Amino acid sequence: MNLNDPRDLAPLLEAFLLASGKPQSLERLFELFEEAERPEPAVFKKSLEVLRKSCNGRAFELKEVASGYRLQIREDYAPWVGRLWEERPQRYSRALLETMALIAYRQPITRGEIEDVRGVVVNTNIVKTLLEREWIRIVGYREVPGKPAMFATTKAFLDHFNLKNLDDLPALADLREMEPEPVLELDDAPVPAHLQALADESAEPQEPKEETSFRSLLVELDSMEEGLKTDFDDLLDEEPAAEGAEALDPEPETPRQ
Repeated sequence: MNLNDPRDLAPLLEAFLLASGKPQSLERLFELFEEAERPEPAVFKKSLEVLRKSCNGRAFELKEVASGYRLQIREDYAPWVGRLWEERPQRYSRALLETMALIAYRQPITRGEIEDVRGVVVNTNIVKTLLEREWIRIVGYREVPGKPAMFATTKAFLDHFNLKNLDDLPALADLREMEPEPVLELDDAPVPAHLQALADESAEPQEPKEETSFRSLLVELDSMEEGLKTDFDDLLDEEPAAEGAEALDPEPETPRQ
């Protein structure tokens, strides 16, 4: 195997990424080679491009996210691949996703500033949940009375949403254009009583649907389009430790006084 040939190095990088199961940075990939055999950085980049092209027409793709490169199943196959796991996917409350969206688009932002926009008190459980999932971290304290903590997103947040950096966040105006047009409901027609009774007997109970789409929540926050976006290089190095397990659907929030 000629490690200086991108065509030979590409399958080896594929093996590394498949075995790791998580994103790997270029620096980490460099460390996997002894100094005498380590290819030049330019060869690494060409090899990754060869690997990316080799995924064309296959069920997986090479994706660059904030933490590095990873091989992942294409989004088109997600509804079927998800059946491999018996447990139901986690559902996030609307309040949690709204809070996450505000932090993503207006970071660094304090809890009080989030409450000013949403008009309700932010449940403590929401902040703890986001910290424990390592989607947000404390990056400093606002120089105002009380010195409230300022929150910003992490690389884990970017990785989860397949983003390389904050500049990849979609513009709120673009999200609005991507939203489907609302379907107009027809006037309710009278239903014969015996047909309604049959329908009621055969109908299976369904869980109420929640609008928990991250995209749809971002659309509602278009007033924040001019919000600040902070590069990770400007953030503090230390992340707060998570405290205890957290429920994803916290108690109902109360209007802010």
